[in-house]
Amino acid sequence: MISLNFSSLLNTIATLFFLMAVGFVAGKLGIINSTASKNLSRLIITIAQPALIIYSLMKMKYSAENLELGLKSLLFGIAIHILIAVLAFFAFSWFRDLNERKLTEFATVLGNVGFVGFPILESILGDKGLFMGAFFLISFHLTLWTWGIAILARKRDDIKLTPKKVFLNYGTIPSLIGFSLFLLSGLLPPILPASVNNVFAAIAPSVLTTLSYVSSLCTPISMLITGALLANRSVSQILGSGKIYYLCAVKLVAIPLLVCLLMKLLGFDVLWIQFGVIITAMPSASTVTMLAELHDISPSYSAQTVGTTALLSIVTMPCVIWLAQKIIEM
Repeated sequence: MISLNFSSLLNTIATLFFLMAVGFVAGKLGIINSTASKNLSRLIITIAQPALIIYSLMKMKYSAENLELGLKSLLFGIAIHILIAVLAFFAFSWFRDLNERKLTEFATVLGNVGFVGFPILESILGDKGLFMGAFFLISFHLTLWTWGIAILARKRDDIKLTPKKVFLNYGTIPSLIGFSLFLLSGLLPPILPASVNNVFAAIAPSVLTTLSYVSSLCTPISMLITGALLANRSVSQILGSGKIYYLCAVKLVAIPLLVCLLMKLLGFDVLWIQFGVIITAMPSASTVTMLAELHDISPSYSAQTVGTTALLSIVTMPCVIWLAQKIIEM
């Protein structure tokens, strides 16, 4: 059954908030201003996140069983994102402010799978959970650069969803590269000369280390940006918005419990129910803030969605996982 390591969970989320606190101070002092946050956002989206995707897949050991598990995780991720997209569209359709409606819907569909989800999946489900999360992350980026961009593009002529952007973007291309390297690591060595294999074996560790260093920029920089943007809002704006609490209730509580109940009724294996609950209980992705900043769509409000969901997830995540365990045991 679900065995939650509370210490690991709380340490992970507490670390994110300390990083946001540093960003908040940097924002108040003017160290991270609007220009700096946009440039840092561009660094994460165009370089660090692609490196994270490639690294997460490239380091996996190839096997037929792992390939099957990975593909199932990818399909599962696509199905989950479609379900959440439908729920979010109707849940926030009553918001009058267009930008707030777009960002709230965006923040509901896209959870912090990589930066928060990976360490939590590893602490609860072990290496298998981390592996499943890597393929789920592919579905995250497919959703981000398709439906996510479509949400942001509503009534914005300068943001366009084109076939080129759907298939050629900072999520799909790294996913294709990473998946190809994952396959090649298992299929090529048996048919290649030993000398070629030796060259690959010598280069691979350096490549992985480089990707690891670059991908490690994602979490700290994204949290610094979020904190700096929060510095532009008052405490009452950050913690006193009924819309944000409604977002948290839908995203952090209602959706993961609904997913748990549906998967239980459909007869999913316990591992998959656990995975589904954990992955949908994540706070909003920091990518929401970065894209809002890049496109000038109420960046302070976007930071509020990310910051508040991360804060409240400290309480909601253990409670939701505990309730899910009771549902699984029924």
